[in-house]
Amino acid sequence: MERGDMRVVFIGTPEFSVPSLQALHNAGYNIVGVITAPDRKSGRGMKLQHSAVKAYALKHDFKVLQPTNLKNEKFQEELAALRADIQVVIAFRMLPIAVWDMPKFGTINLHASLLPNYRGAAPINWAIINGEKETGLTTFKLKHEIDTGDVLKQVKLSIDKNETAGTLHDRMMVAGADIVVETIDAIRTERIEEHPQSLSDEMHSAPKIYKTTCEIDWDKLGASIYNRVRGLSPYPTARTVLDGKILKIYRCTFVPEKHARYPGNFITNGSDYLGFYCQDGLIQLNEVQLEGKKRMDVASFLRGINLS
Repeated sequence: MERGDMRVVFIGTPEFSVPSLQALHNAGYNIVGVITAPDRKSGRGMKLQHSAVKAYALKHDFKVLQPTNLKNEKFQEELAALRADIQVVIAFRMLPIAVWDMPKFGTINLHASLLPNYRGAAPINWAIINGEKETGLTTFKLKHEIDTGDVLKQVKLSIDKNETAGTLHDRMMVAGADIVVETIDAIRTERIEEHPQSLSDEMHSAPKIYKTTCEIDWDKLGASIYNRVRGLSPYPTARTVLDGKILKIYRCTFVPEKHARYPGNFITNGSDYLGFYCQDGLIQLNEVQLEGKKRMDVASFLRGINLS
Protein backbone atom coordinates (compact mmCIF):
# COMPACT_ATOMS: atom_id res chain seq x y z
CA MET A 1 0.00 0.00 0.00
CA GLU A 2 1.33 3.44 -0.96
CA ARG A 3 1.10 6.38 1.41
CA GLY A 4 -1.59 8.06 -0.68
CA ASP A 5 -3.72 4.92 -0.58
CA MET A 6 -3.79 4.72 3.21
CA ARG A 7 -6.88 6.42 4.61
CA VAL A 8 -6.09 8.18 7.90
CA VAL A 9 -8.43 9.72 10.45
CA PHE A 10 -6.60 12.09 12.77
CA ILE A 11 -7.92 12.72 16.30
CA GLY A 12 -6.59 15.58 18.42
CA THR A 13 -7.20 19.06 19.73
CA PRO A 14 -4.29 21.19 21.06
CA GLU A 15 -1.22 22.70 19.44
CA PHE A 16 0.83 19.65 20.48
CA SER A 17 -1.12 17.56 17.96
CA VAL A 18 -0.73 19.84 14.95
CA PRO A 19 2.87 18.99 13.85
CA SER A 20 1.94 15.30 13.66
CA LEU A 21 -1.10 16.05 11.50
CA GLN A 22 1.03 18.31 9.32
CA ALA A 23 3.77 15.67 9.02
CA LEU A 24 1.31 12.99 7.92
CA HIS A 25 -0.20 15.39 5.40
CA ASN A 26 3.21 16.44 4.04
CA ALA A 27 4.28 12.79 3.82
CA GLY A 28 1.41 12.17 1.40
CA TYR A 29 -0.99 10.20 3.59
CA ASN A 30 -4.67 10.50 2.71
CA ILE A 31 -6.24 12.43 5.59
CA VAL A 32 -9.90 11.53 5.15
CA GLY A 33 -11.14 13.15 8.36
CA VAL A 34 -10.17 15.03 11.49
CA ILE A 35 -11.90 14.65 14.85
CA THR A 36 -11.40 17.46 17.34
CA ALA A 37 -13.11 19.09 20.32
CA PRO A 38 -16.13 21.37 19.84
CA ASP A 39 -15.40 25.09 19.50
CA ARG A 40 -15.18 26.94 22.82
CA LYS A 41 -15.77 30.51 23.86
CA SER A 42 -12.65 32.37 24.96
CA GLY A 43 -11.02 35.79 25.00
CA ARG A 44 -12.45 39.13 26.02
CA GLY A 45 -15.39 38.90 23.67
CA MET A 46 -16.04 35.25 24.57
CA LYS A 47 -16.17 34.37 20.88
CA LEU A 48 -16.18 30.78 19.68
CA GLN A 49 -12.62 29.67 18.92
CA HIS A 50 -11.43 26.73 16.84
CA SER A 51 -8.97 24.25 18.32
CA ALA A 52 -5.45 24.35 16.86
CA VAL A 53 -6.13 21.08 15.06
CA LYS A 54 -9.38 22.35 13.54
CA ALA A 55 -7.66 25.52 12.32
CA TYR A 56 -5.10 23.42 10.44
CA ALA A 57 -7.77 21.05 9.12
CA LEU A 58 -9.93 23.87 7.73
CA LYS A 59 -6.90 25.47 6.09
CA HIS A 60 -6.32 22.25 4.15
CA ASP A 61 -9.97 21.39 3.48
CA PHE A 62 -10.05 18.24 5.62
CA LYS A 63 -13.43 16.95 6.74
CA VAL A 64 -13.91 17.90 10.40
CA LEU A 65 -16.06 16.13 12.99
CA GLN A 66 -16.60 17.70 16.43
CA PRO A 67 -18.65 15.26 18.49
CA THR A 68 -19.79 16.15 21.99
CA ASN A 69 -20.53 12.48 22.64
CA LEU A 70 -18.20 9.88 21.14
CA LYS A 71 -20.78 7.15 21.75
CA ASN A 72 -23.40 8.96 19.68
CA GLU A 73 -24.73 6.65 16.97
CA LYS A 74 -24.87 9.33 14.26
CA PHE A 75 -21.23 10.34 14.92
CA GLN A 76 -20.08 6.74 14.74
CA GLU A 77 -21.94 6.29 11.45
CA GLU A 78 -20.20 9.39 10.04
CA LEU A 79 -16.86 8.04 11.23
CA ALA A 80 -17.47 4.62 9.71
CA ALA A 81 -18.37 6.27 6.40
CA LEU A 82 -14.82 7.67 6.20
CA ARG A 83 -13.54 4.08 5.81
CA ALA A 84 -10.30 4.77 7.65
CA ASP A 85 -7.48 2.22 7.42
CA ILE A 86 -5.95 3.63 10.60
CA GLN A 87 -6.64 6.31 13.19
CA VAL A 88 -4.03 8.46 14.93
CA VAL A 89 -4.97 10.03 18.26
CA ILE A 90 -2.85 12.64 20.05
CA ALA A 91 -3.93 14.61 23.11
CA PHE A 92 -7.62 13.76 23.08
CA ARG A 93 -10.09 12.34 25.54
CA MET A 94 -10.67 8.64 26.09
CA LEU A 95 -12.18 6.86 23.09
CA PRO A 96 -14.87 4.16 23.35
CA ILE A 97 -13.98 0.76 21.93
CA ALA A 98 -16.45 1.21 19.06
CA VAL A 99 -14.34 4.15 17.88
CA TRP A 100 -10.75 2.97 18.43
CA ASP A 101 -11.41 -0.56 17.18
CA MET A 102 -13.09 0.57 13.95
CA PRO A 103 -10.19 0.72 11.40
CA LYS A 104 -8.55 -2.48 10.14
CA PHE A 105 -5.13 -1.33 11.40
CA GLY A 106 -6.61 -0.05 14.65
CA THR A 107 -5.79 3.23 16.37
CA ILE A 108 -2.34 4.42 17.45
CA ASN A 109 -1.59 6.98 20.13
CA LEU A 110 1.43 9.21 20.73
CA HIS A 111 2.32 9.58 24.42
CA ALA A 112 4.90 12.02 25.79
CA SER A 113 6.87 9.54 27.90
CA LEU A 114 8.72 6.26 27.65
CA LEU A 115 5.78 4.01 28.48
CA PRO A 116 4.97 2.37 30.78
CA ASN A 117 6.73 5.10 32.76
CA TYR A 118 4.61 8.23 33.34
CA ARG A 119 1.25 6.94 32.25
CA GLY A 120 -1.38 9.63 32.69
CA ALA A 121 -2.49 13.11 31.72
CA ALA A 122 0.64 15.17 32.47
CA PRO A 123 3.82 13.20 31.63
CA ILE A 124 5.85 16.24 30.57
CA ASN A 125 5.16 18.11 33.80
CA TRP A 126 5.82 15.18 36.12
CA ALA A 127 9.06 14.12 34.45
CA ILE A 128 10.53 17.55 35.24
CA ILE A 129 8.89 17.84 38.68
CA ASN A 130 10.53 14.53 39.59
CA GLY A 131 13.92 15.71 38.39
CA GLU A 132 14.28 13.24 35.52
CA LYS A 133 17.26 13.67 33.21
CA GLU A 134 15.69 11.68 30.39
CA THR A 135 12.23 11.13 28.95
CA GLY A 136 10.90 10.28 25.52
CA LEU A 137 7.99 9.59 23.21
CA THR A 138 6.05 6.40 22.60
CA THR A 139 3.62 5.30 19.92
CA PHE A 140 1.38 2.41 20.92
CA LYS A 141 -1.79 0.57 19.90
CA LEU A 142 -4.89 1.64 21.79
CA LYS A 143 -6.76 -0.78 23.96
CA HIS A 144 -9.38 -0.34 26.67
CA GLU A 145 -7.15 0.59 29.64
CA ILE A 146 -5.56 4.03 29.24
CA ASP A 147 -1.91 4.09 28.08
CA THR A 148 -1.53 0.29 28.33
CA GLY A 149 -1.44 -0.88 24.69
CA ASP A 150 1.50 -2.60 22.99
CA VAL A 151 4.44 -0.32 22.25
CA LEU A 152 5.23 0.30 18.58
CA LYS A 153 8.11 2.79 18.60
CA GLN A 154 9.99 4.86 21.16
CA VAL A 155 12.53 7.66 21.04
CA LYS A 156 14.52 9.03 24.00
CA LEU A 157 15.03 12.72 24.77
CA SER A 158 17.35 14.27 27.35
CA ILE A 159 16.05 16.87 29.81
CA ASP A 160 18.33 19.83 30.47
CA LYS A 161 18.76 20.83 34.13
CA ASN A 162 17.24 24.26 33.37
CA GLU A 163 14.49 23.08 31.02
CA THR A 164 10.85 23.95 31.69
CA ALA A 165 7.72 22.03 30.82
CA GLY A 166 7.11 24.60 28.10
CA THR A 167 10.42 24.12 26.30
CA LEU A 168 10.25 20.32 26.63
CA HIS A 169 6.68 20.39 25.30
CA ASP A 170 7.81 22.26 22.21
CA ARG A 171 10.70 19.87 21.53
CA MET A 172 8.50 16.82 22.00
CA MET A 173 5.84 18.32 19.76
CA VAL A 174 8.31 18.38 16.86
CA ALA A 175 9.98 15.04 17.62
CA GLY A 176 6.55 13.44 18.02
CA ALA A 177 5.65 14.24 14.42
CA ASP A 178 8.64 12.25 13.17
CA ILE A 179 7.90 9.16 15.25
CA VAL A 180 4.22 9.20 14.20
CA VAL A 181 5.15 9.13 10.50
CA GLU A 182 7.77 6.43 11.13
CA THR A 183 5.17 4.33 12.95
CA ILE A 184 2.55 4.63 10.20
CA ASP A 185 5.20 3.86 7.57
CA ALA A 186 6.17 0.69 9.45
CA ILE A 187 2.53 -0.40 9.81
CA ARG A 188 1.81 0.30 6.14
CA THR A 189 4.81 -1.75 4.96
CA GLU A 190 4.25 -4.50 7.55
CA ARG A 191 7.60 -3.85 9.25
CA ILE A 192 6.16 -3.00 12.65
CA GLU A 193 6.91 -4.96 15.83
CA GLU A 194 4.60 -4.73 18.83
CA HIS A 195 5.93 -5.14 22.36
CA PRO A 196 3.82 -5.49 25.52
CA GLN A 197 4.57 -2.89 28.20
CA SER A 198 6.76 -4.28 30.98
CA LEU A 199 5.81 -2.93 34.39
CA SER A 200 8.20 -2.51 37.32
CA ASP A 201 8.16 -1.04 40.82
CA GLU A 202 10.23 1.92 39.58
CA MET A 203 7.52 3.28 37.28
CA HIS A 204 6.10 6.76 37.95
CA SER A 205 2.57 7.93 37.19
CA ALA A 206 1.60 11.26 35.61
CA PRO A 207 -1.78 12.26 37.05
CA LYS A 208 -3.68 15.40 36.16
CA ILE A 209 -2.25 18.63 37.62
CA TYR A 210 -4.48 20.26 40.25
CA LYS A 211 -4.22 23.57 42.11
CA THR A 212 -2.76 21.77 45.11
CA THR A 213 0.02 20.43 42.86
CA CYS A 214 1.01 24.03 42.10
CA GLU A 215 1.30 25.18 45.71
CA ILE A 216 4.90 25.48 46.84
CA ASP A 217 5.84 23.92 50.18
CA TRP A 218 8.81 26.00 51.29
CA ASP A 219 9.73 23.36 53.88
CA LYS A 220 10.90 21.09 51.05
CA LEU A 221 14.45 20.78 49.75
CA GLY A 222 15.47 23.52 47.34
CA ALA A 223 16.14 21.14 44.43
CA SER A 224 12.61 19.76 44.76
CA ILE A 225 11.08 23.25 44.72
CA TYR A 226 13.24 24.29 41.77
CA ASN A 227 12.10 21.23 39.80
CA ARG A 228 8.44 21.92 40.65
CA VAL A 229 8.72 25.48 39.33
CA ARG A 230 10.31 24.20 36.09
CA GLY A 231 7.79 21.41 35.73
CA LEU A 232 4.82 23.78 36.01
CA SER A 233 6.17 26.62 33.87
CA PRO A 234 4.62 28.29 31.94
CA TYR A 235 1.35 26.51 32.74
CA PRO A 236 -0.33 26.03 35.14
CA THR A 237 2.54 27.63 37.10
CA ALA A 238 3.88 27.06 40.62
CA ARG A 239 2.57 29.56 43.14
CA THR A 240 2.84 30.89 46.66
CA VAL A 241 1.22 33.66 48.71
CA LEU A 242 2.91 37.05 49.08
CA ASP A 243 1.25 39.80 51.14
CA GLY A 244 -2.06 37.97 50.92
CA LYS A 245 -2.02 37.61 47.12
CA ILE A 246 -1.22 34.69 44.82
CA LEU A 247 2.26 34.97 43.32
CA LYS A 248 2.99 32.75 40.31
CA ILE A 249 6.63 31.80 39.79
CA TYR A 250 7.83 31.10 36.24
CA ARG A 251 11.59 31.07 36.72
CA CYS A 252 13.80 30.80 39.77
CA THR A 253 17.29 29.82 40.95
CA PHE A 254 18.18 27.60 43.88
CA VAL A 255 21.06 28.84 46.06
CA PRO A 256 22.08 26.21 48.64
CA GLU A 257 23.11 27.65 52.01
CA LYS A 258 22.84 26.97 55.71
CA HIS A 259 20.46 29.31 57.52
CA ALA A 260 18.32 29.57 60.62
CA ARG A 261 15.35 31.26 58.94
CA TYR A 262 11.87 29.76 58.90
CA PRO A 263 11.06 28.25 55.47
CA GLY A 264 8.65 30.53 53.63
CA ASN A 265 10.11 33.78 54.93
CA PHE A 266 11.24 36.07 52.12
CA ILE A 267 14.17 38.41 51.69
CA THR A 268 14.46 41.36 49.28
CA ASN A 269 16.64 44.39 48.62
CA GLY A 270 13.59 46.21 47.28
CA SER A 271 15.02 46.72 43.79
CA ASP A 272 16.08 43.55 41.96
CA TYR A 273 16.27 40.70 44.43
CA LEU A 274 13.52 38.59 46.00
CA GLY A 275 13.99 35.17 47.53
CA PHE A 276 12.20 32.68 49.75
CA TYR A 277 13.94 30.52 52.31
CA CYS A 278 13.49 26.77 51.95
CA GLN A 279 14.81 23.87 53.99
CA ASP A 280 18.38 23.95 52.72
CA GLY A 281 18.85 27.33 51.10
CA LEU A 282 17.19 30.12 49.21
CA ILE A 283 14.95 30.11 46.15
CA GLN A 284 15.77 33.30 44.24
CA LEU A 285 12.86 34.40 42.05
CA ASN A 286 13.61 35.54 38.50
CA GLU A 287 10.24 35.87 36.75
CA VAL A 288 6.88 36.18 38.48
CA GLN A 289 3.26 37.28 38.17
CA LEU A 290 1.28 38.73 41.05
CA GLU A 291 -2.47 38.20 41.15
CA GLY A 292 -4.11 40.80 38.88
CA LYS A 293 -0.80 41.83 37.27
CA LYS A 294 1.22 40.90 34.19
CA ARG A 295 4.07 38.42 34.06
CA MET A 296 7.41 40.22 34.57
CA ASP A 297 10.99 39.94 35.74
CA VAL A 298 11.63 40.45 39.45
CA ALA A 299 13.20 43.90 39.07
CA SER A 300 10.11 45.19 37.26
CA PHE A 301 7.88 43.49 39.82
CA LEU A 302 9.66 45.11 42.78
CA ARG A 303 9.39 48.58 41.23
CA GLY A 304 5.63 48.34 41.44
CA ILE A 305 5.11 46.94 44.92
CA ASN A 306 5.84 47.79 48.55
CA LEU A 307 6.41 44.59 50.47
CA SER A 308 5.43 44.54 54.13
